[in-house]
Amino acid sequence: MTLWTLFNYIDWILFILISLTVLYLGIFAVTSQFVRHSETPKARKQNRFIVLIPSFKSGKSLEMTVKSVLGQTYSQRQFDVTVIADKEDEMTMFHLAQQPITLLTPNYEKSSRTKSLQLAINNLPQFKIYDAVIILEAGDVVEPEFLEQVNDAFEAAGTKAIQTHKLSYNRDTTSARLSAVFEEINNSIFRRGHISVGLPAALASSGMAFEFNWFKSYIQAAKANWSDKELEVMLTRQHIYVDYFDNISVYNEKAREAEDFNRQHRSWIWTQFRTILRNVRFLPAAFVNRHYDLIDKLIQWMLMPRMIMMLVIIFMGVIVPFIYLSAALKWWGLFAVVVLIFAIATPNYLVDDKWDSTFFKVPFVMLSSLLNKFKLGRKFKELIDLKN
Repeated sequence: MTLWTLFNYIDWILFILISLTVLYLGIFAVTSQFVRHSETPKARKQNRFIVLIPSFKSGKSLEMTVKSVLGQTYSQRQFDVTVIADKEDEMTMFHLAQQPITLLTPNYEKSSRTKSLQLAINNLPQFKIYDAVIILEAGDVVEPEFLEQVNDAFEAAGTKAIQTHKLSYNRDTTSARLSAVFEEINNSIFRRGHISVGLPAALASSGMAFEFNWFKSYIQAAKANWSDKELEVMLTRQHIYVDYFDNISVYNEKAREAEDFNRQHRSWIWTQFRTILRNVRFLPAAFVNRHYDLIDKLIQWMLMPRMIMMLVIIFMGVIVPFIYLSAALKWWGLFAVVVLIFAIATPNYLVDDKWDSTFFKVPFVMLSSLLNKFKLGRKFKELIDLKN
């Protein structure tokens, strides 16, 4: 095999793999534009909610979240708040202890969100009956009408799981602005675009509401390294539809520093890879049983991460012309399509006066993120332990 033949094979294999990812993103970016926002009818009754807020060394971000939840217009008798404050500082604990909440202070040797949620559920008063559980995270800020809106949405959806609209309240650095854009692209493609064609929305780690008894039974049986994607798998396998409400906002604090941005993306890509390894075995049966929701979820997680996808497209678009000019045309065209897709999926309010400078810094942030992703290599040896 000649060097040219080898290059041609690699070039086309990469192009086809990335084109499939682009096609998937493009379909749902377009379908997201056909969702019509309608007024959610008022619920006939007030459900009783338990709001769970797991946190880990969050400090003032946690205090801010608790304050926004306690400032609800919803009847105070119809909701309780439980904060699981793992390894918080003394001043934060002092301030939280003065609030009308249940404050749990675990001290796990190896902390995890699953353990915190399990602790909260197992410590709820037996005499209190809840209809739904809402999960927020430290750094989330909700509007005073949030619980009223969730109550209306939960009844209107007629399902056991709903996802609200997460968006950023800070865009003061390049990393924060990029995180805000990526969050809204996710909302467009993986949530609004999916429900427009009858597929379940993706979960977003917080701003989620579940039927209480279902969530209680699930979380008590969950493994210590549970993730939102594992939760999505269980919901989908049980044919529970996840509805998405674009009009219910949860404002989230985005990472301001590139190091935090990269750490977050390393965690996401590792979780995605691990989830695929654990659940790809369900794909053949899903095809046989025509379980389209599950097929979509598994295919969604098998897509190339967008940061890596963009870096490959940019790299090939720059390098290939020096090898064979005509071979670069398809990469330039693919880059234009990707930019168009992201433009369709990005809300207008994010294209502000700082967008131009942020846009030109994207390749450098992506390169930094990719280099940091290589740190994932040391985790691959753990894959032999993934038996469940």
